[in-house]
Amino acid sequence: MSEKVAVITGVGPGLGASLCRRLHREGYKVAGLARSESFGRELEAALESERGRTEVAAGSTDFRHFCCDLAEPMAVRETIEDVERLWGAPGVLIHNASQILIKPALEITAREFESVWRVTCLGGMTAAKAVIPGMQKKGSGAILFTGATAALRGGAKFAAFASAKFALRGLAQALAREHGADGIHVAHIVVDGLIWSEKTVERFNPAREACLEPDAIAEAYYQLINQDRSAWSQEIDLRPFSEKF
Repeated sequence: MSEKVAVITGVGPGLGASLCRRLHREGYKVAGLARSESFGRELEAALESERGRTEVAAGSTDFRHFCCDLAEPMAVRETIEDVERLWGAPGVLIHNASQILIKPALEITAREFESVWRVTCLGGMTAAKAVIPGMQKKGSGAILFTGATAALRGGAKFAAFASAKFALRGLAQALAREHGADGIHVAHIVVDGLIWSEKTVERFNPAREACLEPDAIAEAYYQLINQDRSAWSQEIDLRPFSEKF
């Protein structure tokens, strides 16, 4: 890809940060999108410091945090337009944003159900629509969607999350078939298990070896981005060695 510009949604501690670091190390100009302002600024400072301690790849790289609500299509479009004005058309989009809700189906309100779908699925569609025209002009690009176990089977108390992740998987399949001939690699990654992070420990308190390591997942994403077009994967699944499936 001539333009090493990447947009990553849902950037926070854990996988989002690992994805940013992985592409940043490879010379990408990375735009991290999230509703939260504080962590994005922390990551900006950390990557700037890291950049100062290492040799920077030819063309110089950078990371910029953009405060954006993925549930609002206009905000997504305007943010990606800001990225294009700053660095040019993105060659990579990773939609990592999602909203999880663990609640009995009969207790889920319509507003809650819609909110989970808007962030998880509508946000991915809006972001993809914003970057695809630029990728079509270049004849290349990669769009990756972070899936979950819930994209394959809906568990009790996961009605909102599972339905949104099922929809995201369908979106990825449709876009792959529609835009593969444009040179755009669309892939869906089933993250089948818990991702190690402080939030995961607080919520589930799992053993670390039972979790996926964020940096390891980010490496798999990077390999997907760089797959030869003669052998593209449309979907892969990732899980820790101890996970039963």
